[in-house]
Amino acid sequence: MVNSMTEENTKKSNHELDLMREEELKKLINDDSISKSEDDYGCSINELRNLMELRSKEALDKINTKFGGISGLCRRLKTDPVAGLPNDPDELAKRVRVFGRNEIPPAPSKTLLQLVWDALHDTTLLILMGSAVVSLALSFYKPSNGSHHESSTDASANWIEGVAILVAVVAVVMVTALNDWTKEKQFRGLQTKIESEHLFSVIRGGKAVNVVVNELVVGDIGRVKYGDLLPADGVLIQSNDLKIDESSLTGESDLVRKSVDADPMLLSGTNAMEGSGRFVITAVGPNSRTGIIMSLLSERSDGSKTDEEGEGAKDAPEDAQLAKSVLHAKLSKLAIQMGYVGTVIALLTIAILIVRFCVFEYVIGKQPVKIDDLNHLVHYIIIGVTVLVIAVPEGLPLAITLSLTYSVRKMMLDNNLVRHLDACETMGSATTICSDKTGTLTTNRMTVVQSFINGALNKQTLPTGLDDATKALIVEGICVNSGYSTNVVAPSMPGGQRTQVGNRTECALLGFVLDLGTNFNDVRSAHPEESLFKVYTFNSSRKSMMTVIRLANGGYRVYAKGASERILAHSTFILGAGGLAEAFGKNELTIMTKEIIEPMASEGLRTIGLSYKDYAPVGEKTRENEEECFSEINWKDEEAVSKGMTALAVIGIQDPVRPEVAAAIAKVQHAGITVRMVTGDNIHTARSIANSCGILKPGEDFLALESNEFNERIMNDLGAVDQAKLDAIWPRLRVLARAQPTDKYNLVRGIIDSRLTKKREVVAVTGDGTNDAPALKKADVGFAMGIAGTDVAKEASDIILTDDNFTSIVKAVMWGRNVYDSIAKFLQF
Repeated sequence: MVNSMTEENTKKSNHELDLMREEELKKLINDDSISKSEDDYGCSINELRNLMELRSKEALDKINTKFGGISGLCRRLKTDPVAGLPNDPDELAKRVRVFGRNEIPPAPSKTLLQLVWDALHDTTLLILMGSAVVSLALSFYKPSNGSHHESSTDASANWIEGVAILVAVVAVVMVTALNDWTKEKQFRGLQTKIESEHLFSVIRGGKAVNVVVNELVVGDIGRVKYGDLLPADGVLIQSNDLKIDESSLTGESDLVRKSVDADPMLLSGTNAMEGSGRFVITAVGPNSRTGIIMSLLSERSDGSKTDEEGEGAKDAPEDAQLAKSVLHAKLSKLAIQMGYVGTVIALLTIAILIVRFCVFEYVIGKQPVKIDDLNHLVHYIIIGVTVLVIAVPEGLPLAITLSLTYSVRKMMLDNNLVRHLDACETMGSATTICSDKTGTLTTNRMTVVQSFINGALNKQTLPTGLDDATKALIVEGICVNSGYSTNVVAPSMPGGQRTQVGNRTECALLGFVLDLGTNFNDVRSAHPEESLFKVYTFNSSRKSMMTVIRLANGGYRVYAKGASERILAHSTFILGAGGLAEAFGKNELTIMTKEIIEPMASEGLRTIGLSYKDYAPVGEKTRENEEECFSEINWKDEEAVSKGMTALAVIGIQDPVRPEVAAAIAKVQHAGITVRMVTGDNIHTARSIANSCGILKPGEDFLALESNEFNERIMNDLGAVDQAKLDAIWPRLRVLARAQPTDKYNLVRGIIDSRLTKKREVVAVTGDGTNDAPALKKADVGFAMGIAGTDVAKEASDIILTDDNFTSIVKAVMWGRNVYDSIAKFLQF
């Protein structure tokens, strides 16, 4: 780490240097390949590259003056901002020829000879080679005839020891190099497989389709949403409260708000942390920001850095990665101890032999000192070196490599895709697993099972006696106030289950709309995504989502959905029997929480609140729910917009526990590992699921806390985490509900930093959301969900669970301990 002044002083010069290198790189581009068929389009690769170098107002000015605005840019690229490119293979192939393919050529793999050279740098092997050279050199030393220590036969065989050591070194080096070469090929194959499965949503021929990122072309209309990793550069066409994490490019951790009228430039390698939007792709592959940076890195290091997806800024330094490896730390300590012991014994051996010789020769035998006596000294040094060589286990590096490789291969078969090799061995030492609930412990297949509408609680899927006006508001609110990429597909076979695509909570609500007899696609067609006036996307802090649509009378309607407590707390009215609005205050909220929400939650249901509010045109005032009249509305004031709502319904959705999870948790608990559940659900739902899984057990003194109480207990007067206070909680904590991303991070860091136990806790964490990334990075082993996980979570992880199942974590523990067992057997041998 460098200090802040040095970083500030060097940042500017590094930026200027990178600009110079970028300019040089541009000059290297073949002019013929750039100009090929470019006349068919209204802009060249160079023009688009130059455009993507600009930001904010400067970029907007360039788009407006040179390209005639974003619509003009789309016309030049011959793409429709609404319908996208035609789904014509010939047209797509032509764009690949003109603007390039969305692939960054990987740095060349190391050759077998390079891997052999790398293997020779192992400290243990260097010691062995030095010992072998000394042994060989001494074996050719011919003492004078006065030496009586060895027969001629023994002297002629002295070279065998040195050669044997060299043969052992060659064997270790070749096996290590061959294994690394094979492993490199396997990981290249895995990376290719991952890239071929990495899909991104675009619009082609007027329909939303998921396309492999390598097949994206300039002119495609991409659809970005919360959690996406942007695979190409582009310019925004439409956005809904879109915020981007550009830290992988700029190093700045603050999120950057993107909008069509402020900063429309989207860069590859950055992550969407909030909101959604559509953009036209303007640069792919080597011409994108990630491609340019990767090209510069390759030039600078001659291909030595091989960050597959441009994620060098994300990965920790090598030392930090090694620091995560518990086994490496133990083996390093063991190697140092063995080196000390071997050195001490070797010196003692030499000293004892010299003293013994001197006593017998000079004290007892009264012999004079002769030059031939040096032969004895050399012989004693040889014996000492032999003792030191024996103390170094030359097979240990090979044993570690073979054990890790074998375990990683087996883990792949058990749905564990290991991204960092150290994670395999570290799982063998795991003492704590902090697990998500949704998708990991449960099936991640949400279904509406209860609802409270028009003052009546319905414990079946379809509510009875539903008022038509209320039904229309609920249906429209669910359809427009959810991600348009979320979809529910009818079963392909009679009696089958609907296929859920996208956010599972929204899928459950859309399924509820279908059960009410309405096709949500018809409602969305009446309100296309681009017609939505304002969208306040869901995030972990506001725990709700709001969408604003225009009304025919010139007013606005706000639909909200989210955590039932938050939605009801912001409501001043509720639609009762017959669809009539009734006052809803603190007393009603207390009664509703006690009689409706808590009983639902105690049954393991997640409760979702639905509400709405109308802003009527100036001079108008509607009926009993007293919609507000405003000449000017401050849409940036989310808190004001979210208040004064009219509650429509409380929906109870269920995500059943996976049938195999309880046995898996019992297995890891028997192995001495503590399982803790960290979830965004309320305490009642979380406690119910924890009881079903076996995380909480009757009669045991365990804690289940909500976020607010957890923070009150661990924070000091300055609002910082007090390690002593956290140490008083975490050993008994089993459930953390309504958890914020910072709560999960603070818990993981606190357990790792705690010194309550003799050996520090080794923590594994599961996560699927973008907001889980800090905790995944901080943990000793981070597990990301391969199916439901966002790209950001996968990048921050060490192991990817390809089936999103907790039982796969149990297999990871098993194979991690297999590494330890194998190395322990070798050391015993």
